Amino acid sequence: MDAQPCQFDIRPSAGTPIYLQVVEQVHALVAGGRLRAGDLLPSVRQVAQAADVNPMTVSKAYSRLEAEGVVERVRGQGMRVLPTTGTGTAAERQLQLRELLAPALHRAAQLGLTEKQLRHVIDAILKEYQP
Repeated sequence: MDAQPCQFDIRPSAGTPIYLQVVEQVHALVAGGRLRAGDLLPSVRQVAQAADVNPMTVSKAYSRLEAEGVVERVRGQGMRVLPTTGTGTAAERQLQLRELLAPALHRAAQLGLTEKQLRHVIDAILKEYQP
């Protein structure tokens, strides 16, 4: 399969380190079905140039995704998305999601977003990721 033309929304001024922004966005793309098992991620060089960031930063993100079992390094091809395992009980998966969302909700509170505004943003994101 060809590399996905997915682009990352990198915001250097955000409070989140750039490599974590890439990691979180790949997780979201996989969870939302925009990246599927077998799809190739854009090369480190492509992402670094498009986002105007250091290639080592992108490499760090890809290495973390590999360590998490989200992608695998394929010689001569790049990073390939692995099938999701869906391991753990529903309660365990909810706990993992809670751990991912807690920092984002904390940041939303720092930004002064109301619950209504937050729900609007979440609804918009959910619409983007519906297959």
